[in-house]
Amino acid sequence: MPVLSVLDLSPITAGANPSQALDNSLRLAQHTEALGYHRYWVAEHHNMPGIASAATAVVIGHIAGGTTKLRVGSGGIMLPNHSPLMVAEQFGTLAALYPNRIDLGLGRAPGTDGVTAHALRRTLHSDPNQFPQDVLELKGYLADAQENQKVLAIPGQGSHVPLYILGSSLFGAQLAAILGLPFAFASHFAPAAMMRAIALYREEFTPSEQLQQPYVMLGYNICAADTEAEAWRLRTSGLRALLNLRQGRPGPLPAPIENFEATLTATEQSILAQSDAAAAVGNFDQVRDQVAAFVAQTQVDELIITSQIFDHDARCHSYSIAYEACANIQMGSVA
Repeated sequence: MPVLSVLDLSPITAGANPSQALDNSLRLAQHTEALGYHRYWVAEHHNMPGIASAATAVVIGHIAGGTTKLRVGSGGIMLPNHSPLMVAEQFGTLAALYPNRIDLGLGRAPGTDGVTAHALRRTLHSDPNQFPQDVLELKGYLADAQENQKVLAIPGQGSHVPLYILGSSLFGAQLAAILGLPFAFASHFAPAAMMRAIALYREEFTPSEQLQQPYVMLGYNICAADTEAEAWRLRTSGLRALLNLRQGRPGPLPAPIENFEATLTATEQSILAQSDAAAAVGNFDQVRDQVAAFVAQTQVDELIITSQIFDHDARCHSYSIAYEACANIQMGSVA
């Protein structure tokens, strides 16, 4: 059985509100837990009209509180926006509430634009190049307390919440390898450097107390339905949302668009062609074959699946088809 997980952007659909989006996230978590998915991650984004998971630790508590065995975590916390101590306290608290179920995925991007980053931090003096040092500081707050340690994360100290390094470039791959941590690559929206990042991570991996062997997680888009035509119709919502984001016009997740191809410019077609490298669209057989080819190409240990689908019931059904379709694809063990 492959290791399959969920990446949820808590989409706010056109005409809906954050309350509905967060309720849908909980319902999807309960649905995917019943199917057998391993973990459920939510992502930190700010000033995004179509994403309800800005207060990521709060959303994780909401999801964990409504499930029983699913691992729940961040995909990810954007560490330059926060002090390592505060992150340690938040996730230490989550780990105290939901023992052995909390993951802490970390990224170095702001998860927003420059103006919003300033509103978040009140300063832009924080340096993304400090990310490795911030990760080590955070790791120290989650480890056992050292003699004469002056600052403790309470809750947090001694919780050993597992860390994961997220990235869409070679930087994250190299850092994850040096620190001996699992590496989650954002191939679902930035697949260009995926194969180079995987190779670098595996070549340079150094074992750690958390992880003895390299462990690769890849973001992957799946839009599955009973028919190929319906899957492609549902997929248009996520594609239009991606284009709106790339064009500086983020908004709620739109309803499916009829004759979508006819609405695209040549530039838009080029943008979308790049996203096909880490996506499966179609019926059961088509999704199974596309995922199998991706797994063979990457030798990935875990797929973390995202599905930007407007209708909640159709989204749940897509995850059901995806889980069954992937059931016989061989992948790695769980980290």
